[in-house]
Amino acid sequence: MTTIIIGAGASGLACAVRLKQNAPHCSVTILERMPQPGKKILATGNGRCNLSNINADHCSEVTGFFNALGLVTRADSEGRIYPYSNQASTVVDILTEKCRELGVKIITDCTVTDIDRSLNVITDKGTFTADHIVIAAGGKAQKSLGSDGSGYGLLKSLGHSITPLFPALVQLTSSSKYPRILKGHRVKCNMTIQLDGTSVKQEYGEVLFTDYGLSGIVTMNLSDIVSKIFAEKEPKKCHAVLDLIPEMQINELEEYLRKFGNLRGILGTALSDIMEKQSEGDSKKTARIAKNWKLIITGTKGFDFAQITHGGADRKEFCRYQSKLVKGVYACGEILDRQFACGGYNLNFAWYSGIKTADEITSLYKGI
Repeated sequence: MTTIIIGAGASGLACAVRLKQNAPHCSVTILERMPQPGKKILATGNGRCNLSNINADHCSEVTGFFNALGLVTRADSEGRIYPYSNQASTVVDILTEKCRELGVKIITDCTVTDIDRSLNVITDKGTFTADHIVIAAGGKAQKSLGSDGSGYGLLKSLGHSITPLFPALVQLTSSSKYPRILKGHRVKCNMTIQLDGTSVKQEYGEVLFTDYGLSGIVTMNLSDIVSKIFAEKEPKKCHAVLDLIPEMQINELEEYLRKFGNLRGILGTALSDIMEKQSEGDSKKTARIAKNWKLIITGTKGFDFAQITHGGADRKEFCRYQSKLVKGVYACGEILDRQFACGGYNLNFAWYSGIKTADEITSLYKGI
């Protein structure tokens, strides 16, 4: 049995290792466009590799897979799982070393240009023929790390549908002056995205003010809505509405202001001063603004800054990870139309889908 895996990212590496574990005598080759495998993994979790989350589906199977390779993990207070070393390079090293040990061939600087229905993979380094092809080429997010969107074209050439693609888990841009004034400040608040004045989604967590607009986990988790709206020919007016003090009601804030005169003891000097300036010193207006602070949103930072791609290969055309259209073709990881929130959930899915793809291939091979 010969398997070609396109992409040496999270799902591709996990798939290769599991394939050789399941069927040691099979031939497994990974074709990677970049000069080295796992480049995007190295950037995850701010270089620490947030590889899963204790609340993610199939987390125990993912961590069990890594523990069996000798990778020790630990979770933080929010359930995010990291390698014990807190270094993403440890994860890449463990996977690539296991590939070498098991006999997986990794060909780097190799660009796949086409796949035909006879399972021939055409590349700039020649043509490879396989019994099974796994497309694990990632999405369009962060092209510099390897995800250039070319995998979608390969699937389309085989007849597969690709749902609309948008940058997701990405920062938001704003024309309001206040994010620039507050650059570097962080607040824990409720953020709501409003479109033409209608609230469409809300989430609580940390917001980071920047010179271009807003960042932070809450911003990332709400960004796919903004991406979709600004992809339209005539996008709706978009605002991020921040409840800066969600633990207190307006009447409580008004009482606080009557007693102390400002919100510095809650929000700090910079934010409090902005509230006062906008309300012209009216304490009732100050309280209302603090609970309903509107910032104009002009778009997102785009695919170059996005952590993941929203959209992808239509999962209705796959039986789990195997194509219903072309026998012997599989897809796993970010290239599929499956997205999750920040916190290790997307990387967890990449590992898990790669592992399960390998299990599907070898169960067929073994006649199970």
